[in-house]
Amino acid sequence: MRIRDEDGYELWLRYRVVDNPDRFSQYRTAIDQVIVLGNSPTAEIIRSELRRALPALLDRSVPFSTHTSEQPALVVGTVQQLAALGLSVQREQSRDLGEEGFLIRTQPGDHHNWILITGHSEAALLYGMFHFLRLLQTQQDIRALDRSSSPRIRRRLLAHWDNLDGSIERGYAGRSLWKWDELPHTIDPRYHDYARACASIGLNGTCLNNVNAQAKSLSTDYLIKAAALADVFRPYGLRLYLSPLFSAPMQLGNLKTSDPRDPSVAAWWREKVAEIYRLIPDFGGFQIKANSEGQPGPRDYGASHAAGADLLAAALEPYGGLLLWRAFVYETTLDTDRAKCAYQEFVPLDGRFRTNVLVQVKNGPIDFQPREPFHPLFGALEQTPLALELQITQEYLGQSIHLVYLGGMWQEILDSDTHAKGSGSTVARIVDGTLHDYNTSSIVGVANTGSDRNWCGHHFAQANWYAFGRLAWDHTLRAETIAEEWIRATWSNDPRVVDHLKTLLLDSWPACLNYMTPLGLHHIMQEGHHYGPDPAFNAAPREDWNNVYYHRADTKGLGFDRSSTGSQAVSQYHSPQREQFDDLAACPEKFLLWFHHVPWERRLHNGRTLWEELQQRYHEGVAFVEKMREVWRRLQTDIDPQRHEHVTQRLNQQLENARWWREVCLNYFGQFVRREDS
Repeated sequence: MRIRDEDGYELWLRYRVVDNPDRFSQYRTAIDQVIVLGNSPTAEIIRSELRRALPALLDRSVPFSTHTSEQPALVVGTVQQLAALGLSVQREQSRDLGEEGFLIRTQPGDHHNWILITGHSEAALLYGMFHFLRLLQTQQDIRALDRSSSPRIRRRLLAHWDNLDGSIERGYAGRSLWKWDELPHTIDPRYHDYARACASIGLNGTCLNNVNAQAKSLSTDYLIKAAALADVFRPYGLRLYLSPLFSAPMQLGNLKTSDPRDPSVAAWWREKVAEIYRLIPDFGGFQIKANSEGQPGPRDYGASHAAGADLLAAALEPYGGLLLWRAFVYETTLDTDRAKCAYQEFVPLDGRFRTNVLVQVKNGPIDFQPREPFHPLFGALEQTPLALELQITQEYLGQSIHLVYLGGMWQEILDSDTHAKGSGSTVARIVDGTLHDYNTSSIVGVANTGSDRNWCGHHFAQANWYAFGRLAWDHTLRAETIAEEWIRATWSNDPRVVDHLKTLLLDSWPACLNYMTPLGLHHIMQEGHHYGPDPAFNAAPREDWNNVYYHRADTKGLGFDRSSTGSQAVSQYHSPQREQFDDLAACPEKFLLWFHHVPWERRLHNGRTLWEELQQRYHEGVAFVEKMREVWRRLQTDIDPQRHEHVTQRLNQQLENARWWREVCLNYFGQFVRREDS
């Protein structure tokens, strides 16, 4: 029987009849009716989702009621609402949930069991409801539920690098979701579907516009448009953020300066922020890029990043707004090693930011490379909360062409031990605030969504949106666990399909590293668009925009010497990490060429020379893409034809591109080895 075609629009919210007979019977027995307490917009969203999901999963209609009866029921309501219904939850069970945490538990009754989804806010109920549906989608046992979950990070944002003309910087899935020319009067139904998808994985914020901002995004006309989106997002627990242009007081307010120390500039920002909160009472705050890659900022006036941040933070503070000040700065007049520049800029400012400022730091010190060591600012700033910025869109990882699951990359970063306060000082504990006892925390993912019907350009790229949300909620989850959840919700619960797709997902990032940038190589992509290899590029107007700057291949060896005898970037890390990175023999081979200029003839731990190992890695990377294509071919009868054909085409392109990477890089680097051998 032909499987019905699908276009991927449903994402992981794809409700199909449960095909496990035991689970199917269990679910139908447990849910004879549904009671959702309250009549708010969020309560209506919960009812709508359950009306959509349960009949599809259980293959029957499920009655909704407003009162209890002698039937097993799923009951959704706040702790206070349940108490009024006579379904009290013990205080100790709900005490530690916080504002957004939820509790799902089976509560025995006289004649049957209840399944309760509860928490202290409507957002908590929404998150709990989606989690419960995930249990059904992935066919988990629900006979004796007692699950509670609270977000480990408070502000969990998608950041859209969307421009007001509808284009997307580093976007590979069509046009922007936001139709500014139609807003505020026309509300695209897709806005609701976007917010629903974000809520389903626990995201609670979205920044609408590119960090390379335009001043008019803060104009009254565009704020009214943004307010219309905020009205859509609000019932889903999704707060709206904007990226302002630092020089907006000059461009919008006709001031002569944007100097953060000028009283008229401060007054302009206070008035602008007040206007925003009149239109969007729950506005989340600003995310800003300043004095980076040509963007204006406080350094233009001889002021520090702290002075610039405090200007905006002071305007936001009365309303509870947050300022995310990006640390992506690399003025190489500070240091000739670009990897060191942000540390040099921000460490002297530690403790000088207002309490509603988070310095937003990319996962690594260069720029979203296929693999980087953790950014040394994690562990260096002990009096300033840090937000972690990850890139979901695959700018340097094959974009929407390559199947590359990033859960393992992000897990590696979050688990990295900075040793800032001894062993166990992980990046995750710095970001969630527990290491330094901060009350605020944030994680930001650069979105990979667009107007393509499947949202992300590649059906498997949806896994990275999903994984970011799940890790943002709970960074202790493992990449493998998240991958299996997503597979079961998006593709199939058939164990054979699940196992095959887990192999593709979990091994895709290591394979990508092998055929692109093995052993710590980085930034050798083609200029501008960053797709495809170009290790020979050396024509940029700045030295650190050239690819040869990063790999430094010559007849002696390969790699950027950041050791104590080189740029001394290792000094920005704590002991014992510093000494490990500094020692050529002890440095993890995954970062070998990041920290060392390694002789071609040096033997690695497996006995191969550097050149032999480099060749082996490139060949292994290509071989795995060949395996991916074969595994996917075997699943043809298990996957709907439309999605199967789309992914097949993408894998064919990925294989062609992986071979291209191998040939270009080995030919280029090989010329230096041959010179030495001659």
